[in-house]
Amino acid sequence: MTVVVVKVGTSSITDDDGGLDRDAIRRLCRQLVELRDAGHRVVLVSSGAIAAGLPALGMTARERPRDPITLQAVSAVGQALLMQVYREVLAEAGGPVPGQVLLAPSDFVNRQQYLHARSTLGRLLDLGVLPVVNENDAVADDEIRFGDNDRIAALVAQLVGAELLVLLTDAAGVFTADPRLDEEASLIEEIVEVDQDLERAAGGSGSNRGSGGMATKVAAAKIAAWSGVRTVIAAAGREGVLADALAGTAGVGTVVVPRAQRLPARKVWIAFAVGSAGCLEVDDGARRALQQRGSSLLAAGITGVEGDFDEGDAVEVRGHDGRPFAKGRVRVDSGSLRNGSAAGVVIHRDDLVVLP
Repeated sequence: MTVVVVKVGTSSITDDDGGLDRDAIRRLCRQLVELRDAGHRVVLVSSGAIAAGLPALGMTARERPRDPITLQAVSAVGQALLMQVYREVLAEAGGPVPGQVLLAPSDFVNRQQYLHARSTLGRLLDLGVLPVVNENDAVADDEIRFGDNDRIAALVAQLVGAELLVLLTDAAGVFTADPRLDEEASLIEEIVEVDQDLERAAGGSGSNRGSGGMATKVAAAKIAAWSGVRTVIAAAGREGVLADALAGTAGVGTVVVPRAQRLPARKVWIAFAVGSAGCLEVDDGARRALQQRGSSLLAAGITGVEGDFDEGDAVEVRGHDGRPFAKGRVRVDSGSLRNGSAAGVVIHRDDLVVLP
């Protein structure tokens, strides 16, 4: 039995006018039911709440509002409509009852909330329910939100102990260049290491109906890789895409290989899900202690402070070469570091991630 997290983007389940495409949703749900019938545990992360709400309010994707408050209101309308469609289509396919799960960033950073979210998803799966996950857009604060469901899907994959994350999109996978602009662009079938060059090459959003793009999928695959989860980025319209992704069929899309060394959930969050509020420059001795001995960062090793941050914020750590090599949550604010009043541990090793 394999635990599979499937994420589908807005553009893959809507038509050109921004309304929900029931045929596309039927194709997706039929495959989800087939996976469950084969004995696998499946979680769906679905975008589309805003797209579903726009037509109900007399708008189209081309008239999509820009202000966040209106978008949140549209999402509140659309989320119920989206779940109604999933419920109807799954019933047609003889599938399970869908269960709505709306998550917020605090569900991953706060241990009690993290354990509660994991227990809830686990119980839903035990009951034979198909969890349908989305960000809680209707009440999310822009300062503390995920911003895209690709990242949520990667974090959910870590949360439920998934072996496979499938990110469904309009493209066949990650290409060497934008295939819309370069006829010689070719599909990258396997990625062993997600580096900065690859992330830059992935580009931005490819649709006016969604908030993500290939860049967010590559970033999500990087999170999953550090969680020990294999990721497949593939076209939602490909026949049998989920079964092929599970079977490891060649050419199904772009496979991102999981790392042998896994990060625990808290460090995955710190490394990839929290924005940096500043940067600390450290001397060579502190750098060696962090990289080679896994020590905590002490105030004595800090030679420079950038940005304004509070206790609990995430900051990058860099050496004299200017390149960040670690990230962590500080125990003191930037003002205390600048005026020299801080002493002792600035970032505890439990809150510090050293990455290549």
